[in-house]
Amino acid sequence: MKKENILAALEAKHPGEKEYLQAVKEVLVSIEEVYNQHPEFEKAKIIERLVEPDRIYTFRVPWVDDRGEVQVNLGYRVQFNNAIGPYKGGLRFHPSVNLSILKFLGFEQIFKNSLTTLPMGGAKGGSDFAPRGKSEAEIMRFCQAFILELWHNLGPDTDVPAGDIGVGGREIGYMNGMYKKLTHMHHGTFTGKGLEYGGSILRPEATGFGSLYFVHQMLEEHGIDIKGKTVAVSGFGNVAWGAATKAAELGAKVVTLSGPDGYVYDPDGVCGEKIDYMLELRNSGNDVVAPYADKFRSAKFFAGKRPWEQKVDIVIPCATQNELDENDAKRIVANKTLCIAETSNMGCTAEAVDYFIANKALFAPGKAVNAGGVATSGLEMSQNAMHLSWTAAEVDERLHHIMSSIHQQCVEHGREGNYINYVKGANIAGFMKVAHAMMGQGVI
Repeated sequence: MKKENILAALEAKHPGEKEYLQAVKEVLVSIEEVYNQHPEFEKAKIIERLVEPDRIYTFRVPWVDDRGEVQVNLGYRVQFNNAIGPYKGGLRFHPSVNLSILKFLGFEQIFKNSLTTLPMGGAKGGSDFAPRGKSEAEIMRFCQAFILELWHNLGPDTDVPAGDIGVGGREIGYMNGMYKKLTHMHHGTFTGKGLEYGGSILRPEATGFGSLYFVHQMLEEHGIDIKGKTVAVSGFGNVAWGAATKAAELGAKVVTLSGPDGYVYDPDGVCGEKIDYMLELRNSGNDVVAPYADKFRSAKFFAGKRPWEQKVDIVIPCATQNELDENDAKRIVANKTLCIAETSNMGCTAEAVDYFIANKALFAPGKAVNAGGVATSGLEMSQNAMHLSWTAAEVDERLHHIMSSIHQQCVEHGREGNYINYVKGANIAGFMKVAHAMMGQGVI
């Protein structure tokens, strides 16, 4: 494999899709050596087939707002690869949604789902629709219109969407309801559903919980106790909430939260009623974190800044892609941070990741660290298929086991002498399973 040729061809074919090209480059750099040890992969053009989606659906979504005016948004579903199982990946509703972002997310999802050991392929979808500022009725009408176009391409053994930014339990409920009405079937085609109709009890917390299980494993692997360690977290939504909750349970102390307006630093730690307040803040609809500092006097708000300037033991980006850049990485390394766990999807720029690895920092990529969310979605699929309901303890035990397995795979494939390159380990482990599955099923 000559990764330069593949990347040049991709860039010529898909100009301007920077997020997608960044994600592909990271994987190709990591797997090049092991790929070239398998000439059968080269002959079957595994990489050339893997970097292009199986198919992309693009469609208009007309809906009527509360004033009776017709609005039109764009909808997408990128079905990337189903070599190891049905397409699985979230739906994102946000004005920033475009094909490059969805292709990057879908490509990453292939390897993330592979790492979970569950039979799930990779996909992603969404719309440039903005739920913020819309009424409950408008959101319902949009979700119903979105599924009215997409439902033919979904199914429990075909494609199983979940939530993402802008899509929570409410939106999943509306889409699931419309899908059920259209198909006359109740077979768990969506995950992230309400508990009353097939949802998993820990799904909202799962990504944050899983990330802390992974961090715990990383530190233990290097003889470090997580108890008493300080943690910088970005965001204040479900992922940050889950991370803060589990960090407190494990004895660590989260000292930052962030939003589009800036970040808060709370040296006393985000715990107890402060974690409960995160839910209030998220549900307020204002999308700002500053009120936290107004409510809790121990906290200070830093407008327009990011939390990575604070000196902490553990850094956990939980918000969005490329939220931590090379300058942040330099500051984090200079602060002698113990580990960085990318809990948002591609939360660090390529330059930041390169800097961490060049300086032998303990850095783990999102496809490994944040796999707890999709792993719990996979468990929800299993529960729906078997018509069972598991307790929180049962789901948590399975989640813990899956994250431990992912960490083990990263260590096995990423060890470089005394250093563990978690990026390389995650990419190779995820890729090899998919590649062997593709080889076993022929050129299709």
